[in-house]
Amino acid sequence: MTQQVPSIEPELTGVRNFRDVGGLPTADGRRVRYGRLFRSGHLAHATQEDARYLSSLGLHTIFDFRNAADRKLEGPDVELDGVRNVNVPLTDPAQGAEFWTMVREGSLDDLRGLLDDGKAARRMIASYRIIVRTRTEEHGAMLRALAGGSVPVLMHCAAGKDRAGISVAITLLALGVERDAIEADYLKSNATHRRYKVRRSSSSPDAMSAEVMELLSPLFDARTEYLAAAFDEIEQQWGDVEGYLANGLGLTPEQRERLREQLRD
Repeated sequence: MTQQVPSIEPELTGVRNFRDVGGLPTADGRRVRYGRLFRSGHLAHATQEDARYLSSLGLHTIFDFRNAADRKLEGPDVELDGVRNVNVPLTDPAQGAEFWTMVREGSLDDLRGLLDDGKAARRMIASYRIIVRTRTEEHGAMLRALAGGSVPVLMHCAAGKDRAGISVAITLLALGVERDAIEADYLKSNATHRRYKVRRSSSSPDAMSAEVMELLSPLFDARTEYLAAAFDEIEQQWGDVEGYLANGLGLTPEQRERLREQLRD
């Protein structure tokens, strides 16, 4: 039996940005069921105590949206007995290992050239659009797996904010969750205890200066305009959510109904 998770979040030591997405309201007066859909940052640094807690959730599947470069940098997820781990690499929000090497090691002048004058935010917005537009096969397969019983499920990427954020948002759209509720959950990733820990290997005196942190902040923020770009891309490409689910992701009405049965009260 799946554990009924309380609304108070656990304090996980080695896993950032973990939360149960249960309780979000749908347009027809229902709610996402607690203990069925979770999201987080990567599990590579999970402690034994973290792993015990995660194991207590009765997870069926973990979707890891990190790419090979992420996994090389952070390490593989901790293994949980009886849990199916599925790696579905999605487009890196910053589009490239070389970019992240520059983020970690570049000088202040390098970062100014790469990120200032709105370039960082524009890169993020573009990546959200690209993921929505080009990863329909992956997201369609994910939702069909959930409809088929691959729940409870945990979705994560590196920070649990962008690739996982889009994938959770798509799942919530399919469940009929109101967009303002989807946005509110997405923005929770900005809480201090949830944010990805910025690591800079540069030894220069200004490696972690206020200006550097300001330049990097668009990469590590959850911003309304990023998620809005994903929703706008859906409308531009498929007209509305119904068109996206049917024609973009290939979900049948029967699959969508089974998905709702799996994840809603």
